[in-house]
Amino acid sequence: MSIELHRSGAVATIRIARPEKLNALTLRMYEDLGRAFAEVREDDRVHAVLLTGAGDRAFCVGADMTESIPALAENRFDISAWDPAHLKRVAFYKPIVCAIRGLCIGGGFELMLGTDIRIASTQAVFQLPEPTHGFVPAGGTLVRLVRQIGYADAMEILLTARRFSADEMLAKGVINQAVEPSIVESTALEIAERIASLSPTAIQTIKEAALTLQDYGWDEAFAREAALGQRTFTSDDARRGLAAFASRSAGSGGKKP
Repeated sequence: MSIELHRSGAVATIRIARPEKLNALTLRMYEDLGRAFAEVREDDRVHAVLLTGAGDRAFCVGADMTESIPALAENRFDISAWDPAHLKRVAFYKPIVCAIRGLCIGGGFELMLGTDIRIASTQAVFQLPEPTHGFVPAGGTLVRLVRQIGYADAMEILLTARRFSADEMLAKGVINQAVEPSIVESTALEIAERIASLSPTAIQTIKEAALTLQDYGWDEAFAREAALGQRTFTSDDARRGLAAFASRSAGSGGKKP
């Protein structure tokens, strides 16, 4: 099995584990990755997810050019079959932190765009090479990239098909941090653990809002924001949080910490 899943506390780690092939994704791996996301989505014990690749040479270089891409080219199946792995058309509101070492190319870049916070090695390399092969990055990238960063930056990445450094991706807003290779995963895990320690109701509602409210006009968006907010205010998490705050306040004589 080349997709590994394990849980530690409230954080689930999904690891693409085929380092000898730069973590290229076979047809089976795409299926297993989709199943891993579905499993953590339904597991109430999981509050945050860490997505990474095995080894230092690559996060993921995308679909296996000897199997997955030929299957698409021969029209044996539609790329929509990979929607669960690409987190397309699925309400996945648990936050995902991505740890990127080495090559992040093609489908690997697309998987990264499905995550929320991205920590990369200073030596990481990024590319969407699909136009050089005669096709396009249709695993969510044509929708996500132009919505996540500026139009001109997105088009430079999409249209030139060249390789970009971590510093360039940081400047364009594709990644959050570029850190030394030895601390990429520990930095990403620390962020995931911090997020997992917060109210899962609040955190997942924030992500839901970020992914859905931008599609509405102002008035409808504000109305839906209020409904989402009310859902959190009346949640068990909020009741526990307010009770804990009241207890701390009483213990400090009402003084602010």
